Amino acid sequence: MRIRVEILLEIHDEDAVTAAALRRIAEDEGVPDSERAHVEGAVTEDTAEALAYLVDPFDLVGEVEGVELQQASWSSERVEYDPDSPEWDLDDDDVDEDGGLDDESDGEVRGIG
Repeated sequence: MRIRVEILLEIHDEDAVTAAALRRIAEDEGVPDSERAHVEGAVTEDTAEALAYLVDPFDLVGEVEGVELQQASWSSERVEYDPDSPEWDLDDDDVDEDGGLDDESDGEVRGIG
């Protein structure tokens, strides 16, 4: 089963996000020393990279009974958010006739963050 999630965040303190990513890197025993400087540099130069390092898909499903994460990929990018733009509208399939969220979404699980 595949779940697609799109999350739009507003960052109020880029330094705090970077600091959190650097703390996570320092605590992450899975990062080889040979790669640590490269990873630290990437999250320091780009807040989107820092955020991508902090978001872990396993955290979303790791405690769900009967589910085992097989593969995950994710990325982060800077975008200009305009709530009035049609680009940011819900898909037509997501909204029922009453303007509420449609519970039936062709087998896809959708959420609004």
